[in-house]
Amino acid sequence: MGEKIFVTGGAGYVGSHICKALAQAGFEPVVYDNFSNGHRAFVKWGPLVEGDIRDGDALDRAMAEHRPQAIIHCAAFIEVGESVKEPARFYDNNVGGAIKVFNAALRAGIENVVFSSTCAVYGAPRYAPMDELHPVAPLSPYGRTKLMIDDTLADLAAHTPLRYVSLRYFNASGADPDGEIGERHQPESHALPLAIHTALGRRKHFSIFGSDYETEDGSAVRDYIHVADLAAAHIAALHALRDGAPSNIFNLGAGIGVSVKQLVDAVQRVSSVKFDVRQESRRAGDAPILVANNAKPKELLKWSPRFHFDAVVETAFAWHSTHEPRIFGNVAR
Repeated sequence: MGEKIFVTGGAGYVGSHICKALAQAGFEPVVYDNFSNGHRAFVKWGPLVEGDIRDGDALDRAMAEHRPQAIIHCAAFIEVGESVKEPARFYDNNVGGAIKVFNAALRAGIENVVFSSTCAVYGAPRYAPMDELHPVAPLSPYGRTKLMIDDTLADLAAHTPLRYVSLRYFNASGADPDGEIGERHQPESHALPLAIHTALGRRKHFSIFGSDYETEDGSAVRDYIHVADLAAAHIAALHALRDGAPSNIFNLGAGIGVSVKQLVDAVQRVSSVKFDVRQESRRAGDAPILVANNAKPKELLKWSPRFHFDAVVETAFAWHSTHEPRIFGNVAR
């Protein structure tokens, strides 16, 4: 096997796809996960260390045993609504845990870190598509924890040997084209899997929140980036750091906006099911449009998304229709 890469949260949705991409690129991923959100069945491409990112001693032991050459830090609580209800828990885990990971890296002499960040750091969009110079003003504790980690990395890069790439995801979507892994959140709150669950009869209806946005069809517009494309960007970021590139921040999105109504149409087309769709009022904090300007990673990381939105829906539907025997949410009985 090649060089070892330490992947916190490597048993999760994005993390597991990154681990597969690492193995395909000749690296050996070492998964570090406490399974609060991850799945043991998703650990397939390297050794597993079960541990919490807030446990500095456990991190030290894992890094001493495996001697990784770099860290990809994905582990975090991600539910925006939960962050509003329990902000202290999110700061403790996301920010406190990240600092423990970075300190353990420095103690182990590891200088390269790729960080799983989010477009939620930008808050309400002032223009679209959004580039990396867009002002940051997160609307939730979740977004603020990610921005604090970005700021922490910037300070560490300025005053320690650590260098980093922060990747600000837009809407991670889809599933492994080979069908080995996919999206499995409990509870599920993301639009695409919820629509698919409705098509599969696992929910009674799908709700569209907001019909009066200043968009073409009145529903909110999002940038759905295939999870395999996200994984490929992490490999590109890792190679850039290994080649001596300076620390940097990149937006990761397909660069194409898709409305919620267009998403519903796509799922109904792929599934051949006309499921019940209900119009609801807007949710507080939802932006009308979030679309990435991905010119910077295209130029500096030589990365471009390969999967179109149809492939996002098709791979997600294939995954959800053949996996997840458990029923989630509001079930049709």
